[in-house]
Amino acid sequence: MTSFLPRFATLGAIAAAASLSFAPASADARANGFYYTVELAQPVAEKTVTVAGGVAWACKGTTCVARKGSSRPLRLCRQLQREHGEIVAFTADEKTLDADKLAQCNG
Repeated sequence: MTSFLPRFATLGAIAAAASLSFAPASADARANGFYYTVELAQPVAEKTVTVAGGVAWACKGTTCVARKGSSRPLRLCRQLQREHGEIVAFTADEKTLDADKLAQCNG
């Protein structure tokens, strides 16, 4: 039964992310309850929900948003980069990853 709980939690996160509205600016995203805002180098093909780093990301165009997770921002950035390619900007709690960390994310 315990193996079911993490999967159930992930499904719940996906359902929650699917109902999220998109906010292009990080201030708007924060106001809408998003902790993370990401700018991708290339747009996603269509509005999508991706689970990366244990967090459900709602992506549209070149913007992805998510609620707070338990992993470090760099780990989340790397996981999302594996799913959607180069990340131009990654903001967590209104703090943007510096150039060195962003290079690590994309490396």
